[in-house]
This record gives sequence, structure tokens and C-alpha cells, in this order.
Amino acid sequence: SSSHRAPRITLQTLQALELFLEASPRPLAGSDIFNRTKMFSGTLYPLLARMEAAGWLEAEWEEIDPSEAGRPRRRLYWLTRAGQQMAVQALNTSPRNPRGGSPRSP
Repeated sequence: SSSHRAPRITLQTLQALELFLEASPRPLAGSDIFNRTKMFSGTLYPLLARMEAAGWLEAEWEEIDPSEAGRPRRRLYWLTRAGQQMAVQALNTSPRNPRGGSPRSP
């Protein structure tokens, strides 16, 4: 069903949304977000799954040969149009703006 509840806007959600906005339209892997936020995988991957279920993110597996690359395939995530609007709105209205800076315009 498409009646997924939107993820709660936690500090971690804001951090992730801000990274996706900065990177857009380039996709990010979970490891990219971990490297920037040090969010543990037990927090990060459920958060990404909730954001994807809410329609804020789209995701696909990268097209590499793991044996040639010498590492597993990564799941790549990027903001949908709804996710971009949500990110801008959340970052503008949050009292816990991770930057502590002035609100950004879309």
C-alpha cells in the first residue's frame, strides 16, 4: 500500500537529507553516508529503507562485477522530487538544523 507513514524527522534523518541534497543528482551509497555521519548501519539502513518506502528516495544496485571490482555491489540511493521538497522543507523548518545556518531556498 502507498499509505506508508513518513519517517520521523530525527537528527539522523536531517543529516541524511542534507547529504542527499548536497550530492543531488549524484546517488549516494550507504557507505558514503556512513563516512560523513558515522551513523551505524543499524540506524542508517533502516532509515534509508523508511525513506525509500515513503517515496523520498529511489534506489538500485550498482552495475558492477563484484569479482572484478574486488568488493560487493553497493545499493545507490538518490532523492525523488518529493524527497527533495521534503528535504528542503525539513531543513528549513527544523530548529535542529545540522548546519545551524540560515534556511536554504529550494
